[in-house]
Amino acid sequence: MNAKNEKPRPIIIKRKKIIAGGHHGGAWKVAYADFVTAMMAFFMLMWLLNATTEKQRSGLADYFSPTTAIIRASGGGDGALGGRSMTADASQIEMGRGGVTDTNANGSAAEDGELKALEAAILGKGGESLLDEEELRHVAVRLTDEGLVIEFFDLPGSPLFEGDVPTELLERLFASMGPELRRVPNALAVESFVAAVPVVRREPQLWERSSARAHGARSILPDVGVSDARVVRVTGHADRRPAATDPLSDRNNRLEIIVLRDRVAPR
Repeated sequence: MNAKNEKPRPIIIKRKKIIAGGHHGGAWKVAYADFVTAMMAFFMLMWLLNATTEKQRSGLADYFSPTTAIIRASGGGDGALGGRSMTADASQIEMGRGGVTDTNANGSAAEDGELKALEAAILGKGGESLLDEEELRHVAVRLTDEGLVIEFFDLPGSPLFEGDVPTELLERLFASMGPELRRVPNALAVESFVAAVPVVRREPQLWERSSARAHGARSILPDVGVSDARVVRVTGHADRRPAATDPLSDRNNRLEIIVLRDRVAPR
């Protein structure tokens, strides 16, 4: 056939139509990754709510709040300071890490000096503390008009009393501070506080329990060389004046030994 009589062959162009998000698309992967991330954040939040105390949760909330300039509550740590800052006196005293708070403490300079020296010996401000680090977590000290308040308190899993009977922990705390308490002649007061109980389990025994614990603590003072004659007041306060926001908190189970001002007890 003559080439001049041949018809030109048609040019066929095949174009593949791409459908976004089809079977082999990647959009669903992005959505799935977002879902997994959200679920991980949700389970992390649930774990934090279950594994932290109320104060630690408050500290975590403050940390993520852009309007909070200074965080005075817990940051959620579990070390010796419990996540608290060493620069905040209120936090240090609450956790038993030192610092005397002068709450309108109006006394003579000499008397204030003696009481602050006692506080320094207990908390180790001038060198080695009378207490080891674990014991210090149970102790707070503050200076008031009444005198030097040495506070001992429960921590989760580490109580000061089993029922109304002092534990070995409380006996060790008293034994460690006995020499310093013997060094000053001031009269002493013993006061006890207990945590509230849920309304459904409430029993009218909080006053009796706090009084029994106060007398139990007084009874071991002679064992550490502190004369019973120096104790001029033993008081149980039930669940009044809680130290923690949550009235059921273990932190409200506490005992106070007050080195009173201007009152010298008989030896």
